Amino acid sequence: MTDEDRRTGAAVADFVRAGMAAQLPRLRRFALGLTGSVEDADEVVQAACEKALSGAERWVAGMRLDSWLYRVVHTVWLDELRRRKRRRNLTGLEEAMERPSPSALSGVEARLTLEEVRRMITELPSEQRAALLLVCVEEMSYREAAAVLDVPVGTVMSRLARARAQLAERLGKGAGRAADGTRG
Repeated sequence: MTDEDRRTGAAVADFVRAGMAAQLPRLRRFALGLTGSVEDADEVVQAACEKALSGAERWVAGMRLDSWLYRVVHTVWLDELRRRKRRRNLTGLEEAMERPSPSALSGVEARLTLEEVRRMITELPSEQRAALLLVCVEEMSYREAAAVLDVPVGTVMSRLARARAQLAERLGKGAGRAADGTRG
């Protein structure tokens, strides 16, 4: 490796490090949406940051750094899910559903509804949840989300449509229960 290669590698690592620091709140929000657990989200983001820094040379000039970092977070989470399935431990989603969040305990109807939507999102299949979070929460275009998820744009659109349909159906059932005074 030449001195110039080392300097270029160091410059890329510095760029990735600085860009990553600016993206941390968004990466954490994305990870929280994927995992459904603050602790798991923090672990995923930390592992993703370590992976991104150790593999900074994989980032290519001209590539959107935020999209690349989202992809790293998503990949780390998928790897974690695979490990958990092998160990047959509780997933972050089940763990999150067992512990009510402070907003759900507040008693404010709007927050209860929001918490119910969050719970419904965590119950979506992983692929649909990721597409929904990237497009609707992180406000990425279909093309950007497709790049992060490494799938065709049509697949993102399909996953997003299925996620929205499932949420609408579940919210409709929830509204019916609230109207007749029952809780399912």
